[in-house]
Amino acid sequence: MLPVFLVTFPFFALIAAGYGAARARVLPLDAIPGLNTFVLYFALPCMLLRFGAGTPIGQLLDGSVALVWGLGALAVVAGVVVFTRNARIGWNDAAFGALVAAFPNTGFMGVPLLVALLGAQAAGPIIITIAFDLIVTSSLCIALSRLDEVGGGAAQHGPRQAARQALRGVLVNPMPWSILLGVLLSAARWRLPGPVERTIAMLADAASPVALFTIGAVLARSALLAREHGASAAVAAAMGTRSAVPPKAPLADVLPVVLVKLLAHPVLVWALGQGAIALGLSLSSSALMVIVLVAALPSASNVSMLAERFGADNGRIARIILWTTVATFFSFPLAVGLLR
Repeated sequence: MLPVFLVTFPFFALIAAGYGAARARVLPLDAIPGLNTFVLYFALPCMLLRFGAGTPIGQLLDGSVALVWGLGALAVVAGVVVFTRNARIGWNDAAFGALVAAFPNTGFMGVPLLVALLGAQAAGPIIITIAFDLIVTSSLCIALSRLDEVGGGAAQHGPRQAARQALRGVLVNPMPWSILLGVLLSAARWRLPGPVERTIAMLADAASPVALFTIGAVLARSALLAREHGASAAVAAAMGTRSAVPPKAPLADVLPVVLVKLLAHPVLVWALGQGAIALGLSLSSSALMVIVLVAALPSASNVSMLAERFGADNGRIARIILWTTVATFFSFPLAVGLLR
């Protein structure tokens, strides 16, 4: 267990550094979107491109990995939506609660962490999970989030428009394109020109530290905004007026989703993988271990931005992301130890 902690500690230390920098306002909150842009549009696509181009095409087109991961993600989405909807949580909040439970922080955290733990051969299954979550899981949850508006008679703003928005989000997101380009380079066994390859390598090397630092900064910003909103609500209550800020989500709306993300999701993927192997599908034990560990990662930090854009309870989503990130410092090494 100690060797695993020695590998994972620097990753969580960088997250803590980003959190402390933003919380102390050493890093201005207005600078965080710039960090996100650098990671999402420059560094991370270059990392995925480099891993894709260097991974055998068979690993990038592993249908067994896609099937097991896809079934697990869809089951988590369905389960969380069904069991969390109540008088406080409508379709919008339930859908984004499902997304934060099913969508791990694979890009910002999982790729560098799992490659450091398991080697470059882990890149293939990881890329498959990223592609599925970007294209299928997020699009499905965005479409589900609009069902409230359909019920209210605003069908023109319902799932069809949400599906168009999700498709547009996929098309303008450079990560699926970088994955596709990496697959094409791997299939054709092409190499980029030397100067281009070195430029991509420099950006890819920057992805891990900047992404981890940015995760911490995003979590700190969410905590600071939640505190400011709480203060605004308290002032409104003292003045006898109604606050525009939604009340803080109760523990019962947060903790079950945290447990699904950190416990139910990896166990479900492991069980599906074992079933696939028993049925004779060509799923290797090493690939199964990789995707189970992907499922054991904390929730993706960009779900908070999506929830805010679509008017969901971003305070609840931010708390789930924060709790899963903190808890993973302890739970992830345990998962690695059990699987090994």
